[in-house]
Amino acid sequence: MRLVRSISDSPVLNGLLEEHLLTERPLGDVLLFYINRPSVIVGRNQRIEAEVDTDYCLRHGIEIVRRLSGGGTVYHDYGNINYAFIVDKDERPVLDRDFATPIIDALRPLGVEAVSGERKELLVGGYKISGTASHVARTRILFHGTLLHRTDLGALDRALRGDVSKRGRKVASVPSPVMNLATLTGEQETTEHFLGRLTGFFENYYGTALRLEPEPETEAALKRRANELSGPASGSLQPPVSEAER
Repeated sequence: MRLVRSISDSPVLNGLLEEHLLTERPLGDVLLFYINRPSVIVGRNQRIEAEVDTDYCLRHGIEIVRRLSGGGTVYHDYGNINYAFIVDKDERPVLDRDFATPIIDALRPLGVEAVSGERKELLVGGYKISGTASHVARTRILFHGTLLHRTDLGALDRALRGDVSKRGRKVASVPSPVMNLATLTGEQETTEHFLGRLTGFFENYYGTALRLEPEPETEAALKRRANELSGPASGSLQPPVSEAER
C-alpha cells in the first residue's frame, strides 16, 4: 500500500486524482488523503437541486462537484479530511472488504473510539464522524470517506438543504447527526496537524513513507481533463454546476 497526500485543495482536481489513481494505476494500491476548499460533493446518482441549496453555495463561493461514486451528498471544507482506498480487486466480494478497520485503528490512538455503521459510516456515540462511498471498476475498487475534524457544521447544514420535491427517482441522501473529531480529542490543534498525526500512524501501519501528489506532469493532465469536463460535460466528475443545473 502506497501512502499519498494531495497538495491540491481543489475538489475537482482531487476527484480527478482519485479517478486517475483508479483507472491508470500509476502507484498500485493507494491510501490517498486530501483536504478540499469549501465545496459540496454530490453522489453519482443524485439530483443536485434536491440535495443542495445552490443559491447559498453560489453566494458563499462553495463549489458543487459531482463525484465518480454513488452514495449521498457531503460538504467539504478546510476542517474536513478526505481519505480514499484505491486498490485492486481480489477474490473476496467487494462488500466483504473492510476498509473501515484501518481508519478505526488509526483513530484509536488519537483519542477517538469509532465503530462502523450499517452504511459503512463511522460513528461515535451515535454521531457520524465519517461518511463513505465506493465505486467498483473492472479490476479496481475506490472506497473513500470524510473525517469531520473542525468542519463548519452550520455551513454544512445550510449548504445541504436541497428541494426534496425535485428528487424524483434519484437517490436521496440519508441525514444523520454529525460531530467534529476536535470535540472528542480535546486537542487544540489544526486539522493539518491532526492529519499529520493520522498519516504518521499509517506510515508505521503500512511501513511506507508519505508521497506528495500530484506531481507537475500529472497535475497538468488533470487540469486538461477538468477543462474537458467543464460546462455540460458528460464525464463522471464535473466542475461547479452549470446554469442549466441550478
